[in-house]
Amino acid sequence: MNSLDWIVLLVTMVGIAAYGAWHTRHTSQLDTYLKGSKTTRWGTIGISVMATQASAITFLSIPGQGFESGLGFVQNYFGLPLALIIVCAVFLPIYRKLGVYTAYEFLGQRFDAKTRLLGAGLFLLQRGLAAGVTIYAPAIILATVLGWRLDLTIIGTGLLVIIYTVTGGSEAVSLTQKWQMGVIFGGMITAFFILLARLPDGLGFGGAAHLAGAMGKLQAVDFSLNPDKRYTLWTGLLGGTFLMLSYFGTDQSQVQRYIGGAALREGRLGLMFNALLKIPMQFFILLLGALLFVFYQFQPAPVFYNRVEWQQHATGSNAATFRALEERNDTLHAVKQEKIRAWLVARNRGDAIAEPVARSAMLAAQAATETLHNEAKAALSAADPLAKTKDSDYVFIGFILDQLPHGVIGLLIAVMIAAALGSKAGELNALGTTTTIDLWRHFRPLAAHDEARNVRAAKWFTALWGLVAIAFALFAGFAENLIEAINIIGSIFYGVVLGIFLAAFFLKHVGGTAVFWAAVAAQVIIFALFFLRHRFPMLDISYLWYNLIGCAACVLLSLMLQALIPARRMNQET
Repeated sequence: MNSLDWIVLLVTMVGIAAYGAWHTRHTSQLDTYLKGSKTTRWGTIGISVMATQASAITFLSIPGQGFESGLGFVQNYFGLPLALIIVCAVFLPIYRKLGVYTAYEFLGQRFDAKTRLLGAGLFLLQRGLAAGVTIYAPAIILATVLGWRLDLTIIGTGLLVIIYTVTGGSEAVSLTQKWQMGVIFGGMITAFFILLARLPDGLGFGGAAHLAGAMGKLQAVDFSLNPDKRYTLWTGLLGGTFLMLSYFGTDQSQVQRYIGGAALREGRLGLMFNALLKIPMQFFILLLGALLFVFYQFQPAPVFYNRVEWQQHATGSNAATFRALEERNDTLHAVKQEKIRAWLVARNRGDAIAEPVARSAMLAAQAATETLHNEAKAALSAADPLAKTKDSDYVFIGFILDQLPHGVIGLLIAVMIAAALGSKAGELNALGTTTTIDLWRHFRPLAAHDEARNVRAAKWFTALWGLVAIAFALFAGFAENLIEAINIIGSIFYGVVLGIFLAAFFLKHVGGTAVFWAAVAAQVIIFALFFLRHRFPMLDISYLWYNLIGCAACVLLSLMLQALIPARRMNQET
């Protein structure tokens, strides 16, 4: 990065944060601080909902996912439109009618205090963990690639988002996310067209798509019924629906984005905005990753894409091994380029005999390259057992730094940090709100009507959660696959929380005691499935199924336990 990149980066990030802090500096009403302005329109709500979910992990890790595995990850979002329709029809009207600040207030009104605290506690635990991943993920990649100190990167981005989130609350989050998403979309579209322009002459988008498809990167839908497969049509439609229904319907970081606004219609339109655009957006980012794969078939490709990590271990006693791997990579890459060009010639000629033969040779060359890549990972692990061997998250940012012009590099780095700040702000705002409403006011009932005191408490709790997330990111280690780490953490908790809410909405005769203990038992079942999956292979299923299993277990156990509770107690609870 040169001085122009730094100017673009700093002006973009500091400008957005200052804009949010300045325009909401006089926010003193609890309702505005926690829910946002009552004049907020559907466009701002929709962008805020999207920005809260689309963290920096989306724009760093998903292109790497497309590069490594193709478009199949998009199936993870197939259940999202149906889930948002259900949220619009059932969840949102109830939240607005009751005028709640958090989704868990509804649980207290429907059931009892312990069920409300359980729902809020599961959210705080899950979202608190996810907040650490959200701030850690972009920081470690940016620090590694750009040579920044990891601790200072984490602290700097964390403090920046704390300042404007604490200052203006939910309204500041919504205002800043609108501009952050503008920067994000502008930067990603710019990267896409520059990537197309850098492809070999005569290949173009059509040729690149055919090559990506021939090498297995464009299979977006898998109809397999194998439960071991992580992403299929069925895991997306069933597990994905329950994941998204719980995320958008019960996770306060999302609920807080749409329960405010001018009217019920604005919240519904904001959610439908996401129902229409989320899958195309994810598909576009994955397609960008697949095109990056094509790009690196014609450009010098490293044996390992986290080049800083590779260079740190490619010296000393390991130098000969690592140099031999690099030389083999250069040789295999040249052979693969030759096979790819032979296949393109046969395909363009329409040679029905030569084309399949050339395609087989091309795929064999690709398989040899992948085998060498695994050998490189093994060599890294042998040199340092703590080395990070997952390098797909570094493909896109490596392309940015190597291939894009200065100024655009600064813009794309700003995209990553903007996405981190936007998602982080939404999470901190929700964590502070839930702590204030569901814990502070519950245990300090005399403070419930002290408006100024509650706003101060919300600000302190928001700042506290920000510091907790920074500390967690500084001292904890995370799963190497960042986008999957976020979804796995959510899937462990979301199904059970959704089961509590579905029981509240549709099982009118079920009381709080039955739901509380059913949720505890269901959560234990999910923990067992997750932590015992390596010991018992039969339990090693796609994490998306945890959402369906947790929800179903909670609902069924609620019905069973309620049947065992004496009728007198049931009537009291109802």
